[in-house]
Amino acid sequence: MASQPARPIAFVAGATGYAGREVVRALAERGVDTVAHVRPDSPRLAEWRQRITDLGARADATPWSTPAMSATLAALRPTHVFALLGTTRARAAAAARTGHASADYEAVDYGLSVLLLRAAAALAPAPRFVYLSSIGASLTTGNAYLRVRGRVETEVMGSGLPYLIVRPSFITGPDRDESRPAERVSAAVLDAGTRLLAGLGARRLRARYRPRSGAELAAAIVRLSLEPGPSRIVEAEQL
Repeated sequence: MASQPARPIAFVAGATGYAGREVVRALAERGVDTVAHVRPDSPRLAEWRQRITDLGARADATPWSTPAMSATLAALRPTHVFALLGTTRARAAAAARTGHASADYEAVDYGLSVLLLRAAAALAPAPRFVYLSSIGASLTTGNAYLRVRGRVETEVMGSGLPYLIVRPSFITGPDRDESRPAERVSAAVLDAGTRLLAGLGARRLRARYRPRSGAELAAAIVRLSLEPGPSRIVEAEQL
């Protein structure tokens, strides 16, 4: 059996998202050979290639198909595969209104994550699969976003791969590309509320629900993913 490369090699899907690009930055700063995936049909493909190169990583634009992604991972032989994929509520709602399923939670959050998972599961040696989930992820919740996250978690845990599942609370900050005023207001209210609770002694609640920036979350994800140890789910308060 082939041995693991001495230097970690990371493949990051969702690398252009708010948390994803910070994960790419954090990996590169640690000296990890990092390959950051960009959708080949992205209208900003050239811009993202340059931004990724500037971060010290390599850009990849493999099409989202099982044969293509499997071939790319087989050639790269990554030690870590990061699934940081997700559409936005606005894009999912727009997809539902127009009848286009390509940008909804089922297609992106579930479909692409599982496609990547299955491509990774075919590799030998097996890479660690790092999945960015969410606080509240569950198979039984009435929230469509969290239900999809719960389904992906189930697939990851049953894949046979070593894994790290991370369940943060709000991920927000002024450096997001998208304007999300409602999210920022909610995050600010939540932050103030949890600070008050912490002052009253409820520090665990503060640790669990306080918002985190993309850079803060990425630093925790990268640190945890590179630490040796068994497969695990990391809750927000453990970040």
